[in-house]
Amino acid sequence: MSSTALDIQEPANTAVAPASESAAIFSIIERAARDPQVDLDKMERLMAMRERELNRQAEQAFNLAMKAAQAEMRTIGADANNSQTRSKYATYAKLDSVLRPIYTKHGFSISFDEDDSPKADHIRVLCYVAHEAGYTRTYRKDMPADGKGARGGDVMTKTHAAGAAASYGMRYLLKGIFNVAVGEDDTDGNTGEDTSKTISAAQRNELQELIEKLRWDVPGFCEWAKIEALPDLEARLFPKAKQSLEARLRMKGAAK
Repeated sequence: MSSTALDIQEPANTAVAPASESAAIFSIIERAARDPQVDLDKMERLMAMRERELNRQAEQAFNLAMKAAQAEMRTIGADANNSQTRSKYATYAKLDSVLRPIYTKHGFSISFDEDDSPKADHIRVLCYVAHEAGYTRTYRKDMPADGKGARGGDVMTKTHAAGAAASYGMRYLLKGIFNVAVGEDDTDGNTGEDTSKTISAAQRNELQELIEKLRWDVPGFCEWAKIEALPDLEARLFPKAKQSLEARLRMKGAAK
């Protein structure tokens, strides 16, 4: 399976039965439940049939609500830059702020988890999308967690790599589940400055040391700085980032 594909768990039978057919099924089960001559084995099969029908109805409600929610969703503007790939993207915070009010209004809730990935140096990020009708669908995405940067070099520890992979996976899943397009705003970050130069390895290590002293994690800092990974920070922003981290350290020391 490609790491960019969504693997969706589907029930074996997703055929939609007419409402009258559902009513007929429940009527048969109710009559059987009142009949003392119906043996236990047959009753168990009837109850299993009832459970399948309830699940089918819940799935149908899920699909209808998903369609209605997506009908309200529009292209989301990118709010961050990846200087290495020279592309823009929408952060998880931006996606969440736009999508959460819509999907919760239509009865959805989401939660994330992790699982072992069959791929080496990957983690599997899971997203459970639950609907108030009682149906839950599981989406998954395998993300590389080898600590490598866009150029193939080691840029973070295994711990930080796992955290970054989980953060990226959550963002990609959220965007993919609701089929959201991310558009570029031509005025975003258009300062006329050269943003192609990123921080050096020494600067990256300096920032990482400050982040660790703060007991912060690199993915958290990257989310705050609106970058995909620490090496993506533009060189011109290094002084500001360093000053901000040092100020946080001073405040933390003063609070003790």
